[in-house]
Amino acid sequence: METGSVTTPFGRRSMTLGMLASQVMAGEIKPDQSVDKWKLFRALCEAKPLLGIGDRALAVLNALLSFYPKNELAQGNGLIVFPSNIQLSLRTHGMAEQTVRRHLAALVDAGLLLRKDSPNGKRYVRRDRAGEVDEAFGFSLAPLLARAEEIEQLAAVVMAERLHVQRLRERITLCRRDIAKLIEAAVEEDIPGDWQGLHSEFRDLIEGLPRSPTTAQLELLMDELTVLRTNILNQLEIQVKSTKQRGNADYIERHIQNSNPESISELEPSFETKQGAIAEPDNDRGSVTAAKGRGETGHPFEQREEEQSRRPGVRNDSGGLKSFPLGLVLQACPEILAYGPDGAIRNWRDLMAAAVIVRSMLGVSPSAYEEAANVMGSENAATVMACILERGGHINSAGGYLRGLTRRSEKGEFAIGPMLMALLRANAPAGRKVG
Repeated sequence: METGSVTTPFGRRSMTLGMLASQVMAGEIKPDQSVDKWKLFRALCEAKPLLGIGDRALAVLNALLSFYPKNELAQGNGLIVFPSNIQLSLRTHGMAEQTVRRHLAALVDAGLLLRKDSPNGKRYVRRDRAGEVDEAFGFSLAPLLARAEEIEQLAAVVMAERLHVQRLRERITLCRRDIAKLIEAAVEEDIPGDWQGLHSEFRDLIEGLPRSPTTAQLELLMDELTVLRTNILNQLEIQVKSTKQRGNADYIERHIQNSNPESISELEPSFETKQGAIAEPDNDRGSVTAAKGRGETGHPFEQREEEQSRRPGVRNDSGGLKSFPLGLVLQACPEILAYGPDGAIRNWRDLMAAAVIVRSMLGVSPSAYEEAANVMGSENAATVMACILERGGHINSAGGYLRGLTRRSEKGEFAIGPMLMALLRANAPAGRKVG
């Protein structure tokens, strides 16, 4: 039997509190507790980074388990194995005995084995007249049985982390491909923009990643690449919308000319009207007809709204959700300023970069923020993160709140304006000013 009083190691090996704790834990094993030794060993192989053991120590443990006669580790079957170092060396494919001893000590220090040393330090078994084991001296596998549930949980954590990193790498690969091909398409189509600068920024992000990055470094890279991809997509979408609007205007004008060919000379004065100005009353029906044909109503606010819809910050993003001027956003949400580059936010790109930092600080997952950017638009998503930061003390789960707003935005039930106006009114008495 391996239970009983606490045993101390033979020879010069000293007793430690860790060994005592392992022996106490082994004494708390339930009589009916059992576990498949090879299933547990596979879990150990998964959990080795968290247990602080290496491959060769696992090879020695595998050899020890092979000397255990049953597949189920259980108290009733006995939990002590007593092979010699020579036998262990053979079952570890010729590992040197000195190396075997070193890894046995590592397994004991990790709390996975217990030494039950004989008076002379040898490993042997004493049997009764019936041939049953009466007392054995060697290595006890009781800590493995006692920690079986903990080991399986650690293995699950490691596997979940590995799956997360794998999916993160896949998303980074897709994002890299998107950015490279979008920039290439923009250059080939000769679309205006600083594409060389964006490509240099893209290369700096990729080349700045270490050869063996941590999960946090991969998540940060994914966030930065997402912001860059969103910025590129916004520029290309603006160009596509602008091209579509010019195409519609050309079509309308051709329709007017074809339906009223005699009024071509009468159309020319209407082109001289400045954008945003109220058209002068005129008895000439051709001018009025032409203005209506181009969608101009003569009202300056309607013309100005059409003009502003082509500028960043005042356009309608995905789902018809309207963005607001950057100055208004910063006036309503001054807390976000501290997270901008050098403590300042000068443009939408600075706000989006600050929003990524705030997202991580508030515990919002990259997937939740990416989904919000896809549904609302990148500028609106950054604006919402600034609003969430401003009201952080009143929101229990920033990630859940953002996902809720995203769902409402998909259904057309959410608008940013009331949120900004409420924050403006809340900040007004305090006299906050945005620099």
